[in-house]
Amino acid sequence: MAIIKWRPGLLGWNRDPLSEMERLQREMNRLLGHYTDTAAHGPPSTAGVFPPLNVSEDADNLYVRAELPGVSPEDIEITAHENKLAITGERRIPAEGEKISYHRREREAGTFKRITTLPTQVDSHKVIATCKDGVLTLTLPKAPEAKPRQIKVKSVENT
Repeated sequence: MAIIKWRPGLLGWNRDPLSEMERLQREMNRLLGHYTDTAAHGPPSTAGVFPPLNVSEDADNLYVRAELPGVSPEDIEITAHENKLAITGERRIPAEGEKISYHRREREAGTFKRITTLPTQVDSHKVIATCKDGVLTLTLPKAPEAKPRQIKVKSVENT
């Protein structure tokens, strides 16, 4: 026999269906939390998506910042075409030795490729890439056809 927590309005019309879905998700996270370790730390982040990116823009440029700790700039390849950006690389972790046994191993090594769609087309010939303190910063100038143009309205005189 199961005990079900009573919630007023659960079967009535005065309950929002979306809040019920959120409640169900919270209950599932609570029940499965000890398997996924999300109960103590909140919902999972974008684990498995590497590198994590921030994309922002101003009137002339898009800016992409990617966290790449432990990745040498020589091991990064960047491709930009129209509104697509690809960041490819390899993170290498030096071997610890043959007689080392790990208690925990969370830092991964290997190749990665992150492809993202940008909100507008960019001029790939003018992209600037810098890397400092494990953060790759890309400045991607917007393509001229993607920039808004000021259109002057002409006055037409009646003759």
